Amino acid sequence: MLFSEVYSAYFNAVAAILREAVQCAITDQRMSELIREKAFSESVLTVLPALKNEEWLLINKNGQTPMRHPPQMPLTTLEKRWLKTLLSDLRIALFHPGETGLENVEPLFSYDDVVYFDRYADGDPYIDANYIQNFHTILQALREKRKLRISHSSRINRRVSGVFVPFRLEYSAKDDKFRLITSGVWHSRIINLARITQCELLEGYGDGECIPPRQRDASIIFDLMDERNALERVMLHFSDCRKETRRLEERRYTVILWYEPQDETELLIRILSFGPMIRVTAPESFMNLIQERLFLQQKFITE
Repeated sequence: MLFSEVYSAYFNAVAAILREAVQCAITDQRMSELIREKAFSESVLTVLPALKNEEWLLINKNGQTPMRHPPQMPLTTLEKRWLKTLLSDLRIALFHPGETGLENVEPLFSYDDVVYFDRYADGDPYIDANYIQNFHTILQALREKRKLRISHSSRINRRVSGVFVPFRLEYSAKDDKFRLITSGVWHSRIINLARITQCELLEGYGDGECIPPRQRDASIIFDLMDERNALERVMLHFSDCRKETRRLEERRYTVILWYEPQDETELLIRILSFGPMIRVTAPESFMNLIQERLFLQQKFITE
């Protein structure tokens, strides 16, 4: 909350609207297009009414703004300190981000001060030299569209080697692990980077060789009560998932959320973190998982 109102997706969307409104009156349709482009599709439900009803006093009912100059977005000292904090994250450091302009900035906190209680403790070895080299090799292959020869160990410690076309690199917050998704409709593989022993760049591949893996998405449906800014928090929290949101009544919504089956446990934890703001209505199998998790937690508390 310290600076999200200054640097959030909402602010970027409103800034884009104001840049056009400074030049000439802007229509509701154009505002909706900019909101969906700069923020989230569901943001139209909150941002557009706030602008049209003059709640934010930035756009009048005729689509005009009292501002004379386009809005600027200089970084505050707090934002710079937050960026410096992010750059000290070992996962972000794997991408070699630049620190130009932040050399003399102190981070807000150290990641050694953070205690995680909702993820496994055996995360990837982000400071291991072999892991870092493999990570950079995979990134290069993805960017340059090249094949990879990978040797890795399976879950049962069986050595596996092969030539793969990389499709996507993913991160699991629950497991604190990166994993590589390889190309192929039926023969796609999910390879944990920490299990890779050797990774070699090979020749490039054509567009026809990069076949998206077959989608095996599961879905859940839940009702959402928009209390304590729950709608915005849910949209941000599940921004990595495909979803549909429909307004039922004042401050009440229904959401369909799609996810990959292997991420079900992680999604369960994320859903439960919203407490009574979310009530899952389907499918029954996911509702049973919630009940089992709650019973287990109650057992730990009473013992």
